[in-house]
Amino acid sequence: MEVEQWLHMANGDGENSYASNSRLQEKAMLETRPVLQGAVVELYRSLPARSTMVVADLGCSSGPNTLLLVSLVIGTISDHNREAEQEQRPPAAAMELQFFLNDLPGNDFNLVFRSLDRLQKLTADRRPQYYVAGMPGSFYTRLFPCRSVHLFHSSYSLMWRSKVPDELSRGAYLNEESIYIGKSTPPAVIKLYQEEYQKDLSLFLTLRFNELVCGGHMVLTFLGRKSKDMLLHGEASSMWDLLAQALLSLVLKGLVENEKLVSFNLPFYAPSVDEVKAVIEENNLFNVEHMSVFESSWDPQDDDTHDDVVLGCTSSGLNVARCIRAVVEPLIKKHFGEAILDDLFMVYASMVSKHLKKAKAKYPIITVYLKAKH
Repeated sequence: MEVEQWLHMANGDGENSYASNSRLQEKAMLETRPVLQGAVVELYRSLPARSTMVVADLGCSSGPNTLLLVSLVIGTISDHNREAEQEQRPPAAAMELQFFLNDLPGNDFNLVFRSLDRLQKLTADRRPQYYVAGMPGSFYTRLFPCRSVHLFHSSYSLMWRSKVPDELSRGAYLNEESIYIGKSTPPAVIKLYQEEYQKDLSLFLTLRFNELVCGGHMVLTFLGRKSKDMLLHGEASSMWDLLAQALLSLVLKGLVENEKLVSFNLPFYAPSVDEVKAVIEENNLFNVEHMSVFESSWDPQDDDTHDDVVLGCTSSGLNVARCIRAVVEPLIKKHFGEAILDDLFMVYASMVSKHLKKAKAKYPIITVYLKAKH
């Protein structure tokens, strides 16, 4: 499977689309808003008069969240200028903003561009002037000219790898009962995923350093782990382990060939904070200005992360299943065929519901704010 061709969220704006099932990602962006605002204000103040600030969103996807970054940056600068006027500080330098929205070529860029009219209405009375362009391509490749970008932003994207580890993608059935890292995954396979992650993140940092202006900033948010334990109750491994079990149930019913299941592995890795720090330190191109971990319930409709009890496990299971389907439907469809989708996610919803009866499941989410070294 060509990851760059099939790794994208479910297109369109229908019931099972990413556009209709991306509230988790919206909550993460709003949670990290103060970090982003701090980076924007610092950059804005540092730029000379009549310059252009270039901002790139890596892994923008499509739907209501896609233009949230644009709105947040414009709003932050507009509010900063208003405060300066009220405090009778010198007027801010005239500036324009150039936004680049990046994702893989399979992303629904048509939906993104159709939503620009709505954004223009929301920002009609705000300044500075801004321009929006699409930038298709993998963020594990060069995307921009040297020293051309002031701020990189990426939310809910960097846990996706550039590829499945080579040893798994060549047809070696080393991880037969799992599609990622599950209870039965051998230590050797875990090591393959870890090594792929280390290579990818180091490459990503090097590419972005070359594209950033001197002292440029990055704000990165992605699924991670709180500890070395890969299989804590609520973390990403458990989520994918349940999907593997749902696929296995279809194998037992004769709806899916076993060979299809054992040859399917996700290009995904959720790192621990220590793993992230280790790669950044070894890469030695960025200073860490901020790093934190917060949690978000699996159920995108559940905003109470303090209560560990799920009151409506059945409805939460359905909510989680819709959310995960919007993320992996293109990959599932390519590898297993479209016919199993409804059955698979019905079974998955039931399994998630049972899982949530033990305790509420929460994703650990890592936020990192980096500045390029001079």
